[in-house]
Amino acid sequence: MVVETNGAPLDQGQAMLTGMTVAYHAQQAPSRLAVVSNYGNRTFAELNARANQLARVFRAAGLKPDDGVAMLLVNRPEFIETYYACMRVGLRITPINWHLTGDNASYVVGNCEAKAFIADVRCQQPAIDALNDNRAQLKLVLAAGGDIEGFEDYNTRLAAEDDSNIDNPEIGTQMLYTSGTTGRPKGVYRERGLPPGAMASGTGAAPAATDTVNRSSVAAGWNSETDRALCTGPAYHAAPLAFNIIAPLTNGVGTVLMDKWDPEETLRLIDEYDITHTHMVATMFHRLLALPEAVRQKYKAKALRYILHGAAPCPVHVKQAMIDWLGPVVYEYYAATEGGGGFFVGPEEWLTKPGTVGQTPAEAGNKILDDEGNEVPQGEVGTIYFKAPAIKFEYFKDTEKTAGSYRGEYFTLGDMGYFDEDGYLFLTGRSAETIISGGVNIYPQETDDVLLKHPAVADVCTVGIPNDEWGEEVKSVVQLKPEFTESDVLVGELIGFVRERLPAFKAPRTIDFVEDLPRLPSGKIQRRHVRAPYWAGRDKQI
Repeated sequence: MVVETNGAPLDQGQAMLTGMTVAYHAQQAPSRLAVVSNYGNRTFAELNARANQLARVFRAAGLKPDDGVAMLLVNRPEFIETYYACMRVGLRITPINWHLTGDNASYVVGNCEAKAFIADVRCQQPAIDALNDNRAQLKLVLAAGGDIEGFEDYNTRLAAEDDSNIDNPEIGTQMLYTSGTTGRPKGVYRERGLPPGAMASGTGAAPAATDTVNRSSVAAGWNSETDRALCTGPAYHAAPLAFNIIAPLTNGVGTVLMDKWDPEETLRLIDEYDITHTHMVATMFHRLLALPEAVRQKYKAKALRYILHGAAPCPVHVKQAMIDWLGPVVYEYYAATEGGGGFFVGPEEWLTKPGTVGQTPAEAGNKILDDEGNEVPQGEVGTIYFKAPAIKFEYFKDTEKTAGSYRGEYFTLGDMGYFDEDGYLFLTGRSAETIISGGVNIYPQETDDVLLKHPAVADVCTVGIPNDEWGEEVKSVVQLKPEFTESDVLVGELIGFVRERLPAFKAPRTIDFVEDLPRLPSGKIQRRHVRAPYWAGRDKQI
């Protein structure tokens, strides 16, 4: 949809459908803080002005609607400026995981067919490599935060452009890349349609209950006059981008960007900025709860009323401890970057069904199927399938992976779970992580959840390792709390601890200790990386 602004005031609906939501709030409350960060702050007026300047830079460089833009930026205002510039001139924005190693960043720039590339001085070498590898396709390369060889200076280029609202805005789209559990990362692509965040204000055309962002935003009860969000994770990740950047800014609420997550710093920022809303993952809960009681008591979190969590399973006792500490402010979702109607549950509802991630929205039609594609009975574990959204996703330039993810109108991420008698979903693990020992399926998350209750365990990842007789046996890889020391006695104690609480076949037969566990920047443990060394050199990888 194209709308001419010609300097006229925007109404909220027009702003939503043309990627001009920030422009609308700049018009309504120009001096309100939109972004707070270690790299500078922006009011809504300043954020809007710079997004307009960058939009004009893109147009001047010859970029057209549906062209790709890649950005390799840490949590800084330029990330958000770039995002919203793309949203108002019809471009396809791809934020790149700046934790990627090797040539993966360069690969993403090339694979997403970027015509423009904006990079952070903190990511200097991968940025230079990406430029050198993709020079022929790039029309514009800008460096933010300092000089990078071969790049133009971001601020200098913007300063040459008019900062008034652009004419003929046209909604853009985003293409995020998955973590790449097999092979290279894959772009999750869909044609331009409703803007990201349209659901966040309830103005989208699709049924509200089928959209996780919308349901979480309704529960959030945004108030632009009083609220402020805290972005705890990297902005390039789907969840922080959706819930701690797009949702608040769409609703006229400012956001504080953390440069690097730290448990006490999180509490300090919540108090300093009267944070009302934030998104976390289960690992962050573990580390917050592990702070000494005296440290936790220093901070009051008086304004905090909405903590959204997801992306990884959270043990029941951990979530219960967070609610006991901070009150009934902990909300949970289970959804996919790929779209579809997800699951959502508030704290009061969760307390009646501890461990659930919520019910299937009636309009979503999500299912749990067996290996033959049949719906499984209530209480039986199967593979969770999401009903595909009206504008279907595809994995960019990977028709085989796209086809393999769909079963008719449904798609799966490979997660396993079951519905109880009231239709509440309980997750049991991911099929790719399932341990099969002697023909019996063991879901490692169950074992992890028990071990996390032991006072010596800071974190844990349970995997299946080779066993010539049984195929696989259960091993837990444990990260101890600093005050505990690894020993054979402790190994025996931990194994016994699990056996007292789970059937013996679900308990680890052996335990290894590590200083830290491999994680994605979102905080999710990479179980496959923990598992891989035990299977090295074997032809068969169960």
